[in-house]
Amino acid sequence: MTEPKSKNDTGRFVWYELLSTDPRGALAFYPEVVGWKTQPFEVGGDGDYRMWVGGQGPLGGVTALPEPAKKLGAPSYWQANVQVANVDETLAEVKRLGGQVYVNEDVPSVGRFAVIADPQGAVIAVFTPAADVQSHDVAKQGEFSWHELYTTDHEAAFTFYARIVGWERLGEFDMGAMGKYLLWGRNGKQLGGMLTLPKGMKTPDGRDVPPSWMYYVTVEDLDAALARATAKGARVLNGPMEVPGGQRVVQLMDPQGAAFALTTPPTSR
Repeated sequence: MTEPKSKNDTGRFVWYELLSTDPRGALAFYPEVVGWKTQPFEVGGDGDYRMWVGGQGPLGGVTALPEPAKKLGAPSYWQANVQVANVDETLAEVKRLGGQVYVNEDVPSVGRFAVIADPQGAVIAVFTPAADVQSHDVAKQGEFSWHELYTTDHEAAFTFYARIVGWERLGEFDMGAMGKYLLWGRNGKQLGGMLTLPKGMKTPDGRDVPPSWMYYVTVEDLDAALARATAKGARVLNGPMEVPGGQRVVQLMDPQGAAFALTTPPTSR
């Protein structure tokens, strides 16, 4: 696999996929809440795959949760793709550091991707595109602008991601009883945070919260988007609330059971 034109693209978030128990339901939900359009995209012969299209172009897709994942009890979930220079070389490092590899394959004319789990168990994907991927202004309506990892050991998790995708530690703040919140990013720009899960933290159905990622979508009017989401069947997990830096956020579960979050436009970081 050839490397991307710019090695500096390593560590970018370039695609966001929803693996859903009910793709049709998801297609009826998210366009109403965040304003995405949808369009079909043939991926590996799967005509059921549809793309999410924002104001700056495609940014992700939705497909059915794979049957093996369903059998293991996996709920609907969002999965981001992080760009790397070479998927196979990255996977060798993932394995060396104690992570797992679930999927590793080429998508004709699109690129090579792999679904992995970090050593604590959170799932994410790494991706080497066949061509350059356009950058989006994440402050605009409907764009993903923050990436949050809940895990059993955020320091160990950060060390893992720093090694495989080159993310940088950019600071932290004290959340009191919730512990330290580690801020990270690339090229000096914040992309998200990592937090060790407090003991006893539960999902709405009473299960322990597993190590997992939460992705935040920018909306110009948080209250209006929240009202649309709850009217369409979403459940509020946390918020709305103001976070350090002045943004307002709310964490939700969509009607199909996938967790996601909404945020007002990011301030300069």
